[in-house]
Amino acid sequence: MDKSNTVTCTAPVNIAVIKYWGKRDEELILPINSSLSVTLHQDQLKTTTTVATSRSFQEDRIWLNGKEEDITHPRLQSCLREIRRLARKRSNDRDLALDSTCLSHKVHICSVNNFPTAAGLASSAAGFACLVYTLARVFGVEGELSAIARQGSGSACRSMYGGFVQWIMGQKDDGKDSLAQQVEPETHWPELRVLVLVASAERKPVGSTSGMQTSVQTSCLLKRVYVTGLCVQHRAESVVPGRMAEMIEAVQRKDFAAFAELTMKDSNQFHATCLDTYPPIFYLNSVSQQVINLVHRYNRHYGETRLAYTFDAGPNAVIYTLQQHVPEFVQAVEHFFPPETNRGQFIKGLPVNRVALSEELKQAIGLEPMPKGISYIISTKAGPGPRVVEDPTQHLLGSDGLPKKIM
Repeated sequence: MDKSNTVTCTAPVNIAVIKYWGKRDEELILPINSSLSVTLHQDQLKTTTTVATSRSFQEDRIWLNGKEEDITHPRLQSCLREIRRLARKRSNDRDLALDSTCLSHKVHICSVNNFPTAAGLASSAAGFACLVYTLARVFGVEGELSAIARQGSGSACRSMYGGFVQWIMGQKDDGKDSLAQQVEPETHWPELRVLVLVASAERKPVGSTSGMQTSVQTSCLLKRVYVTGLCVQHRAESVVPGRMAEMIEAVQRKDFAAFAELTMKDSNQFHATCLDTYPPIFYLNSVSQQVINLVHRYNRHYGETRLAYTFDAGPNAVIYTLQQHVPEFVQAVEHFFPPETNRGQFIKGLPVNRVALSEELKQAIGLEPMPKGISYIISTKAGPGPRVVEDPTQHLLGSDGLPKKIM
């Protein structure tokens, strides 16, 4: 094979605390409301992507988690097309003749997640963010990239930054003002911790794209209705703008009680919208509901909000809390969802100290244990945005442009 240009990057998962659900433009992926998320640390959750270009490649190809996939998928093509367009523009602007020859080369893309794909853990967000970031490095594209990532997966635009990130819905028809923006860096709130309670690693029965379309068409909580002659979109126009302002303020002030209440209320309204969809969409299961009960009873016992839950389009709970409350809550999860594995396999990521659970707390929570309800816990925190992997031995593609055998 002719010498290839190969770059490997990683990108993070993000978990929304103010949810994105519903598009005003399906092709450009423009949302009906703004949203806000926390970028999780890549030491625990990330996508790794290698992109190689070479004149010897006959066609564009992509492998996801060891399996070759159809690269003609419209969203993949949108990202590839836009990066190549910007690269050509850069080449023409700077009269870079040498660069322009490389623009005609085909690409090979190999991407892997270190977490379950399509199980409600924002795998498409990390995947498209990583794809766009890596393609940009290969083709020398600089500047604002979140609008390109958005065209792959809406929430991918938020994974282009670390820390606390808002996706501004924008007003323009062409989507040029629908961009992600960092609210605060990952270093802003060092005490904040995130626990992902994996109730299921199975593929969700209704994908986010089709679920959103049906909700927009049928949910009275989401769709446009006429009230006294005015066209109102209840959640998007009456609820989310106020919550966005309150959430940004809570993050900036590091006000956990306000942050937690907004997070839980917005998660509940998102899933209420899913239930109000016709036919209804059930992303939560009995384990999810039991986690919700556990959180509320735990908070009630202490007379303050120490925990917050949120659920994306899947049954896995994401718990936000402060560092000092992590050991006891993890112990409570182990007690009320007795695992079949040992503690070392049950708790992944940042280490969690073992503590004793008081009888008083057990009685106050008072739930019937659900053995094996939680498969494992990922202990993590806020983290940085995408980054380049400098070590060439970490490339996922070999010198022949094909996935390495370790795949």
